[in-house]
Amino acid sequence: MRLLLQRVSRAEVRIRPDGGALPFVSGRIGRGFLLLVGLTHSDTEAEVAWMADKVVGLRLFADADDKLNLSLADVQGGALVVSQFTLYGDARKGRRPSFIDAARPETAIPLYERFVALLRERGIPVATGEFGAMMDVDLVNDGPVTLWLEREAAATTTSSAD
Repeated sequence: MRLLLQRVSRAEVRIRPDGGALPFVSGRIGRGFLLLVGLTHSDTEAEVAWMADKVVGLRLFADADDKLNLSLADVQGGALVVSQFTLYGDARKGRRPSFIDAARPETAIPLYERFVALLRERGIPVATGEFGAMMDVDLVNDGPVTLWLEREAAATTTSSAD
């Protein structure tokens, strides 16, 4: 699982419907985190739970001494969560990125929805985009503070004693 976190003073996502209809706001937050979320084939609920805990626990907001000591919950911030399969784009060869490492929707959607649910269970107000839709994301990056977070699925290996 890959996540690009941007601390924002505000952010919103608009869905661009097919057929030329005007975009509509799907999600909007004030102070908080914009989270662009990418999932890969081997991701499970374990990676999603780890990432939710990491996001909620990160201390990226300044305290009275201007030190990054406050978490999202401490500042009563929100999260705008947007699916982003292109985080698994591989552009090392050629000019067109390959997205074969991105999870297919039948795998990614339930994990994405679980991530959103886990954030909410931890008391974070969450707004979202729409999985697979064309979206416009508007944000004011606060700081700017941007982090790349990644959690690879644990290898399932067995070992034997010699």
